[in-house]
Order: sequence, then C-alpha cells, then structure tokens
Amino acid sequence: MTVDSKVIGYMVSEERFSDKAVIIKEGSIGDWAYVILEGRVKIKKQTSKGLLTVDTLSEGNFIGEMAMLKQSNSKRSASAVADGPVVLGVLDSVRLLQEWEAQPARIKKLISNLIQNLEETTKKAADMTVASK
Repeated sequence: MTVDSKVIGYMVSEERFSDKAVIIKEGSIGDWAYVILEGRVKIKKQTSKGLLTVDTLSEGNFIGEMAMLKQSNSKRSASAVADGPVVLGVLDSVRLLQEWEAQPARIKKLISNLIQNLEETTKKAADMTVASK
C-alpha cells in the first residue's frame, strides 16, 4: 500500500524509530496520529500473559487515529512498536479534528461506534487467544 497524496498534505513532520522502539504505549493519553511512510509497526495488546501482537501494519496504514478521533483525553487502546526501522508521518491533529467536527453528527456517531466496536472486538480476541494457550 502506498501513502495517498491527500494524506501527505496532512503531514506536519516525520519521525524515525529504531527496531523495537515503542511508538505508542497502551493506556497512555494521546491526540496525535501517524501514517506509516516506511517500515512495519506491530500493534500489541496487553493481556494477563504479557503483550500479544494483534496486527502488523505497513506503509500507508495509520496508527493512533482512534484515540485522536475519540478526543477528550482518550487512552490508547493498544501499543505500537517498530518492527525494524520505521519512518512515520505525524499528522496535523488540529486540522484533522477541525474537519472531523465539521462532519454531520450521524457520520461522527457511526465512526465513533465503529471505533468502539473495534476496540471491544480486539480486546475480546486478545483475551480468547490468551485463554486458548
């Protein structure tokens, strides 16, 4: 997947991370999001038996967008860890949130529900995976 030129227009800077660097820590507060420009990022969920990798994302994927869209000091629902060297584009959260607020209430409600469902499903899947080991 390549990074869409429209997404590039939202970038305010780039950040580089070395292998195994924690980019986002589950439970931390954050209102910024990234697009992966180069490399891979593992999405990890804390379980009773330690961290479980639930997905591996690559170029063109976003990380941190769910907490950003939820706003109000939302906690991060998973950790993001570099899987090798990674280059991320930092997205302009102020501009994105201004455009988010301009969306119709029904669209915001739909996307908020999708985010909540994804968080709950990810937690259940992680719990089931740990229980089956």
